[in-house]
Amino acid sequence: MVVEKELPLAGLVVVDMSQFLSGPYCTLRLMDLGARVIKIERPEGGDLSRRLYLSDSESGDSTIFHAINRSKESLAIDLKSARDMQALRKLISKADVLVQNFRPGVIERLGLGYEAAQQINPRLVYCSISGYGEEGPWVSRPGQDLLAQSRSGVMWLNGDEGQGPVPFGLAIGDMLAGAAAAQGILAALVRRGVTGKGGLVETSLLEALVDLQVEVLTVHMNNGNKLPQRAGFRSAHAYLSAPYGVYPATDGYLAIAMTPISKLADLLGMEELAPYRDDPKSWFTARDEIKALISAHIATRTVEEWLAILEPADIWCAKVLNWAELLQSAGFGVLDMLQTVGRDDDVSVRTTRSPVRIDGQRPKFERAAPHVGEHNAAIWEEFDLG
Repeated sequence: MVVEKELPLAGLVVVDMSQFLSGPYCTLRLMDLGARVIKIERPEGGDLSRRLYLSDSESGDSTIFHAINRSKESLAIDLKSARDMQALRKLISKADVLVQNFRPGVIERLGLGYEAAQQINPRLVYCSISGYGEEGPWVSRPGQDLLAQSRSGVMWLNGDEGQGPVPFGLAIGDMLAGAAAAQGILAALVRRGVTGKGGLVETSLLEALVDLQVEVLTVHMNNGNKLPQRAGFRSAHAYLSAPYGVYPATDGYLAIAMTPISKLADLLGMEELAPYRDDPKSWFTARDEIKALISAHIATRTVEEWLAILEPADIWCAKVLNWAELLQSAGFGVLDMLQTVGRDDDVSVRTTRSPVRIDGQRPKFERAAPHVGEHNAAIWEEFDLG
């Protein structure tokens, strides 16, 4: 296990004024790289995401809150208290990074916008995450993940043609914006190491979702602005031809990626694919018909029987795993990506670890998320905030 003091960001202090997912996910990534994260919370109730999801019965806080805020410290600050705000400014003067995801304009009204924070600490790397940027007609709209997905166009890439827009089953805007913010912060810290000056990092849920679509959106803009047409049957990618998709077998599902129909027809023993095997253009124009034929054929055997035929022939395919199957698989187990985090009140939460390995090892932190204001006394004393 990598020791905390050996991690790349060891010694850096991050003041996290964010809530929900995007900002806390950003600071989680920084924490996993060694930074000390001090989470600023309301004295009453703390981060709203403590109660937003199904609650953990032992701690009263949601399990997702523990996952996203593990190993952070909590400093309860009353934003309406002059004394508390003065203490917060003093903490910012000694910090390396500040992350906030208030609606545009709110942080400025608190007197802690970028310009004000720069006056407090010129070396500070200041990060703002919003829903839709800092200007334009959507600025005042709620920066919530489902709404950002709705405005981004990404929903029209999921599901089958004619099904209507299909949202992702994940808060992808939040998570990707947090990852983009962490990337920007790391770059700004590198620059600070050269120039000694801090800087401003900005991103939004919408920008992260647009970046996610760089592959297909670029095709759209350079192909007469034609809208993507999803397959009407087992769609998996609007811009890829048959057989790309997921097919039911007798005991599960088989995913097949980019594969020539001619080669697949031989391996599957499918004479019914003869009209299409030597006509690559038809693999797209007759995509639904071809996939329906393949689907009917795959449904006659088990996944393992098909893998035994296709994998030795270097066909790109895989069994579709559910979470239970993933967690029990050798391929996942060897990654050692799970850990149990705990707290002094007997809270124990099984969750994931950092997706990044440092010097060949994956960092591991064993503390669950803090109580609201748990570290007030220690932080006030250490940073002399009084």
